[in-house]
Amino acid sequence: MSAPAPPLPSERAQSLAVRLTRALILWVGGVWLLCALGVTWYTDREINFNFDDELVEVSHRMFDIALEHLDAEGPRGDADGPLILPAPGSFADADLLYQLVEPDTHRVLARSAEASAEQFDVPLAPGFESTHAWRVYTLRHPTRPIYMQVADPLRERREAVNRTLFGLIIAMVAMLPLLALLLQRIARRELRVLDTLKHEISLRNELLLTPIDLPGLPRELRSVEDHVNRLLERLALALDVERALAANAAHELRTPLTAARLRLQTALEHGLSPADVQAAVTALQTLSQRTEKLLQLSRAESSAPFTRHPVDLEQLATTVAQEFWQEEHAVDRLDLVQAYEGPAPVALGDFDALAIALRNLVENALAYAGDSPVELIVGPGCALAVRDHGPGVSGDRLQALKRRHVRHSAERTGYGLGLSIVATIAEKHDARFTLCSPLAGERGGFEARLELTPA
Repeated sequence: MSAPAPPLPSERAQSLAVRLTRALILWVGGVWLLCALGVTWYTDREINFNFDDELVEVSHRMFDIALEHLDAEGPRGDADGPLILPAPGSFADADLLYQLVEPDTHRVLARSAEASAEQFDVPLAPGFESTHAWRVYTLRHPTRPIYMQVADPLRERREAVNRTLFGLIIAMVAMLPLLALLLQRIARRELRVLDTLKHEISLRNELLLTPIDLPGLPRELRSVEDHVNRLLERLALALDVERALAANAAHELRTPLTAARLRLQTALEHGLSPADVQAAVTALQTLSQRTEKLLQLSRAESSAPFTRHPVDLEQLATTVAQEFWQEEHAVDRLDLVQAYEGPAPVALGDFDALAIALRNLVENALAYAGDSPVELIVGPGCALAVRDHGPGVSGDRLQALKRRHVRHSAERTGYGLGLSIVATIAEKHDARFTLCSPLAGERGGFEARLELTPA
């Protein structure tokens, strides 16, 4: 038989630490990039503000110097063209262009040597304007009808912003490998507790279902541990039910099987006498009844949940009563009593499971009440009760009747499973199951009551 093909790379399970590291790197890198863009925007804003502030200061200082040069040359005609002015004094190295303009005619009176009309293609109004390559500041003289326009190249500003952005991105790219290594080591160290939890879970089997208790688990893993422990508890309960069923079957079925075998063997050895055959039939009937009880107990204690549907308690009680009315020993003794007013009460529950519980209560009452009548009572409210007027049960044995293999009296036959089955079904329905003996105002009597959740 050929070995299975290895999984494709895309099918291989990835380490949680690797996935976490990759996600953190992507998110950290993305946040870092957004921060870099934010810093770049802020830097661009501050750089432009500083350059504009410096441009305003330079314009005011250069205005008077340029006017002195213009006045020194004297008046010029339109044919003479603008006066070419040198960069004054301390601004000789500055990469600034300027010009003097008349506001009415827009005639350029003077400009710097490198200046041209295209560089000042902005409206002639005080304030800042920009072209694709220049930042232009226009200033009007406070006493003379002359405007001065100073142009500063935007290239320097863009270079300053690009240097800032480039430096931040280079730092991010250089730090990402180190950050990835650091995050991976941190993730593996913090996720090491998962390996411990996985090891503890792997140790659990049908022989070891003790709860997991690891100190120092984070809140998320503590929740996982709690859920796993609840699962282990349910598995332990299911295994206990399975073991209990096997033990109960071995305990309860051994006697009727032995009796039936001995009776049949005696009948074969001495001829098939009616008494021996009847005894064998009785033993087999006992075996059938005990098997039914054990199956009911297994159903009640299994981990499978009961359904929760609206159950008409009048219909439920009638169904169970009709089963007993078909038997001669019960038809004249069992009465169905309605102890409610208005429509029949409706409770939440599993119809079949509640029928099993009610059937066991009626069987017990018919078996232990002697010849006294038995009442199957519906109500008041969402309650079901089975009451008899027999000898009753002593107070010290009353609560013990809910345990397995405990009977009303050792003088009567029984398996001690009926009330245990009812108690288990009541518990799974969140119902209240109470036993009362003697009855109020009587010296004897016995009542078993189920109080269910209304629908």
